[in-house]
Amino acid sequence: MKRTLLVCCGTGCLANGSEQVVQALENAINKMGVMGQIEVKAHIKRTGCNGFCENGPIVQILPDDISYYKVKPHDAQDILSALQENKVVERLLYKNENGERIKSKLENPFYKPQYKIALRNIGEIDPGNIEDYISRGGYEALTKALNMSGSEIIEQVELSGLRGRGGAGFPTGRKWRTAAGYDVFPKYVVCNGDEGDPGAFMDRSILEGDPHSVIEGMAICALAIGATEGFLYIRDEYGLALKNVNAALASALELGFLGKNIMGSGKALNLSVVRGGGAFVCGESTALMASIEGRVGEPRAKYIRSVQRGLWDCPTVLNNVETFANIPVIIRDGGPLYATLGTKTSSGTKVFALVGKVKRTGLVEVQMGATLRHLIFDIGGGIIDDRPFKAVQTGGPSGGCIPSAMLDLPVDFDTLTQYGAMMGSGGMIVMDDRDCMVEVARYYVKFLTEESCGKCTPCREGLRHMLDILTGICEGRGQDGDLELLEQLCQTIAESSLCALGKSAPNPVLTTLKYFRDEYEAHIHNKYCPAGVCSKLTTFVIEKNKCKSCGLCKKNCPVNAIRGEKGQAYEIDQRSCIACGSCRQACRFEAILAQGRAQK
Repeated sequence: MKRTLLVCCGTGCLANGSEQVVQALENAINKMGVMGQIEVKAHIKRTGCNGFCENGPIVQILPDDISYYKVKPHDAQDILSALQENKVVERLLYKNENGERIKSKLENPFYKPQYKIALRNIGEIDPGNIEDYISRGGYEALTKALNMSGSEIIEQVELSGLRGRGGAGFPTGRKWRTAAGYDVFPKYVVCNGDEGDPGAFMDRSILEGDPHSVIEGMAICALAIGATEGFLYIRDEYGLALKNVNAALASALELGFLGKNIMGSGKALNLSVVRGGGAFVCGESTALMASIEGRVGEPRAKYIRSVQRGLWDCPTVLNNVETFANIPVIIRDGGPLYATLGTKTSSGTKVFALVGKVKRTGLVEVQMGATLRHLIFDIGGGIIDDRPFKAVQTGGPSGGCIPSAMLDLPVDFDTLTQYGAMMGSGGMIVMDDRDCMVEVARYYVKFLTEESCGKCTPCREGLRHMLDILTGICEGRGQDGDLELLEQLCQTIAESSLCALGKSAPNPVLTTLKYFRDEYEAHIHNKYCPAGVCSKLTTFVIEKNKCKSCGLCKKNCPVNAIRGEKGQAYEIDQRSCIACGSCRQACRFEAILAQGRAQK
């Protein structure tokens, strides 16, 4: 019987040694074959990211539907021997919260609730093999689109209700129809792969694991609007994505899905890769186009839309990676079917990078309208160490922080915006009771201050001023009037900044002020950080009656500030302590308390 061993070779698993796992499996197969011990034919396939990154390297065996996690090279022989005997390697199966070992990926609590469209092929195909993509229906949509008019293609996209997955949520069909309506040539199609949000890796995963879905989506868009040239703008740090996309472009050209005569239709499309330099502002559409043109990546005022005058002043459609990955499914199966998924105003699915203080981190794709509770607790498994959930920050550095009282909020474009957050590109950072919301706001404002292009005064100067105030509050220099001044600055920056970076930059501050104002007031009036994060406002002490004298706090202290011996309660030397919190993080018995400086 022939088995296929799918080995995750996404960036995360490669970092954990998945290439060495592949080599070990190949060596074991060859060794067993030479010794006449192998009866099961095994084919090894390198796939893209499976999404469950913290449990990599992941090896999936088909058709047996066996998934192994945290596989090491020395496990290769056991895996193949178990296959020979029709058994499983129990220690490599996923273990759920009840201690049960789960054989099937489809029964894994991380994967089971998901609904995959954009991620439909990732982890199942070799991104370097175009035949793998074709075997799963790849390029069927392009073939269908070649027999449709541009207007008919756009109509299906409109009927699907697809909104741009890059953050703004603009109706994709409307954008395409507007560009198609201008009789100005050449026209361009651009893919935004400049993913700069901290903690986000959705687009990266698709580009690495299923590049042909993006290429096919771009080709369909080009047919719809009459474009003959396009660009994929990809961050230079995404080495594997660049490699796989360039290889996919070459194979698509070789088989006639791109080029001067697409599949004998007489239609032409040339796609090429532009490597981004890493500027966060180049995720903004007009700054991205300026970068492609070889100019400084700065935004422009949008009284003239890119669909009218984009690249080199020609009509240009720009969508992000995930948006294009949805297009082949919409055209192949029809827009109305896609519209049945999600909500009335936010159809389809959305990919999230679920990270932070959550038990099961990774890439998650669910139907629009799924609640935060479903994402964090059903798929994510809840908070690490079962600590209290405090907030989730959605939408990247310009997103907002949603408190625990709103866990049942549906995740869609309009609802998140209504509550001061945003969908963004899909970053979702989960926080527990040991996260300081003032420090969270300060961190994101610092990030945005550094990434601001500086072209407009409100963003350039306003963010710096906000950062100074927030830093002062975190360092115990906060004073009466700071919160009111922050709110005034937020309003001014949001109303008068040139581009979306500045206009949305106040969101982390506004939402933390709205939902966690008591923390700001504790910092200012009591000189106390309730979460025990701001070191200049925090003192750590050990409760002697709770201390088990295990020594973990002493072992993890970076400055040797903890005194004592095993068998007696430890103490913290306040003269040496830098209030980093490493001891509290290490303590398993809640014996270390955070207090305000005034409470020494």
